[in-house]
Amino acid sequence: MNKEITSIIRLGKINNLKINRKSDFGLFLCDARGSEVLLPNAYVTRRMQEGDLLEVFIYHDSEDRLTATTKKPIAMLDEFGFFEVVDVAPFGAFVAWGLPKDLLVPSKMQKEPFKVGEKKFLRVIYDEKSHRLVATEKFSKYLDHNPKGLKANQEVKAFVIKETDLGFKCIVDDRYEGLLYKNEVFEPLETGEVKKAYIKKRRPDGNLDLSLRKMGVKASKDSQQKILDLLKEHNGRLPFNSKSTSESITEFFGMSKKEFKRTLVLLQEKGLVKVNERGISRR
Repeated sequence: MNKEITSIIRLGKINNLKINRKSDFGLFLCDARGSEVLLPNAYVTRRMQEGDLLEVFIYHDSEDRLTATTKKPIAMLDEFGFFEVVDVAPFGAFVAWGLPKDLLVPSKMQKEPFKVGEKKFLRVIYDEKSHRLVATEKFSKYLDHNPKGLKANQEVKAFVIKETDLGFKCIVDDRYEGLLYKNEVFEPLETGEVKKAYIKKRRPDGNLDLSLRKMGVKASKDSQQKILDLLKEHNGRLPFNSKSTSESITEFFGMSKKEFKRTLVLLQEKGLVKVNERGISRR
């Protein structure tokens, strides 16, 4: 945990706050300026003592009071997540986000009226009018379509939000839009998954082409090691060669046939494996 106390209490974020005093209702925590917020008794443990620093999330409770909790929501301010709709009202809908108070999605921030039980991909934002945290389905304006300073092979967090004919649409690092192409994905992917990915390039529209594997030398080394590890697991023999089907190679090795064949050549050149009509074996 970061031991430095938060300078000011930040709504919708994780804060490091000091236990300032006890009360009948819980512990009052303070920031570096002395401003206080209550951590209700439901989250207080015997180990918590005055002067300790706690890592807490700050939000408004059911009575609209600024409140601390040791729980973490599905998504924090300026982050994305999949939420289940638990209630609807004339002014909006409520989604569960892992805290006692459900999160409001105002009607004007819904593309179509929500229905109870639906799963929605939303962004948590700060509503300037109500000064509260809300969620929105209309998040395009919050994305950066002119990314700068990003490099090929840079590691990013890719949140899979939709499957398309081309591939899997992703939100990248909660800031950008990207795509994982189907013909380059060799593992099952589901909407809602968060994957470690790598930037391939930036497209003219400002969106990013992504890959689940690093490109170049590092990727080649990873592929070689994967085949060697699988050989070790299967007593030094595998019933695959360059004539094996693309489907069987992808299913077993998690790589394309082109990458598989290239990797076999490299391993043979290094004298690490033998390949014949029966398959691959260790030398």
